[in-house]
Amino acid sequence: QVQLVESGGGSVQPGDSLSLSCTASGGSSSRYIMAWFRQAPGMEREFVGASTRIGGNVYSTKYADSVKGRFTISRNNAKNTVYLEMNSLKVEDTAVYYCAGDPASIAPLTPEGYTYWGQGTQVTVSS
Repeated sequence: QVQLVESGGGSVQPGDSLSLSCTASGGSSSRYIMAWFRQAPGMEREFVGASTRIGGNVYSTKYADSVKGRFTISRNNAKNTVYLEMNSLKVEDTAVYYCAGDPASIAPLTPEGYTYWGQGTQVTVSS
């Protein structure tokens, strides 16, 4: 059973940067699609971005339009860890951020498509 643990959340000001980590145990995340979702109060959980293995250590990424150009997903397979680098943060990026993983070959854009979930980490952007 794969377990995911996020870390790195916090409170920042608009325009700041923050990096989140998601470390997997109980299995190798290198083979899995690894994604980030977020959920703001009163809102549904929404797709942020995903990293999909193409072959070997080559991965493709896709992002929600709202974060494209500001957020970047990367991996360190030796550490079984996926990262979400967030730059130029906005107030509307405030949410609980979740890491998700699935052995599928095509990254689902909805939470229902993912088997494994972390507990979430709070990101608050305010002035």
